[in-house]
Amino acid sequence: MRALAALGVAGVLASLALYASLHVLPPSAGLDWSRRTISQYALMPNGWIFDAATLLLAAGSAAILAALHRTGRLTRGALVALALWVVGLVGVVWFEKHNWQAGPSMSGDVHRVASVVAFLSLPIGALLAAGRRPGRARWVAAGGVVSLLCFTPILWAVLAEPWTGVRWWQAIPLGTVERLLGLAEVLTVLLLAWWAVRTESVRDRPGDIRTVRSTIKT
Repeated sequence: MRALAALGVAGVLASLALYASLHVLPPSAGLDWSRRTISQYALMPNGWIFDAATLLLAAGSAAILAALHRTGRLTRGALVALALWVVGLVGVVWFEKHNWQAGPSMSGDVHRVASVVAFLSLPIGALLAAGRRPGRARWVAAGGVVSLLCFTPILWAVLAEPWTGVRWWQAIPLGTVERLLGLAEVLTVLLLAWWAVRTESVRDRPGDIRTVRSTIKT
């Protein structure tokens, strides 16, 4: 379990380093990150860095999810939601966003859906996993709450568009909001890893029902 969690954290941290490099290396360094989404990097000549970073994040998250699952503390709903986070990340890479120089595309529509699935499923999964448990689980729940709060400007922009007449991606500094959301969600993933390592496995507890049954049979 510890090895899985450590491997996952290494993958997540490596993905952060790659994402950061896109902001300082040419030609992607010239992108207006306050307005442009992170996935815009995928359309640039060094877009392979974005793809590699996102797949590393997905792989690291999967390893952390496996470690947390081995503690026996994940509900089925939490497991499904966190798995959707991983699937959504892979979908973001597999289906490129709209290249507006060429016009909208089916790939871009799927990319947008995959992005929303990823952005929402992680905080929901974190909240379902933490539940009302005390102690370290509260930090995981806090990460989920912060992630959802970071998503609210996007939700507001979409819902307010019919009244304001301003397209939702122009109503807010979308790039800044998305990067804050991404950082909050990566932090939540790291909190999940920390929780997995520091949490006693239900399977290893003396009071585990399987242990009781084994004792009775003996």
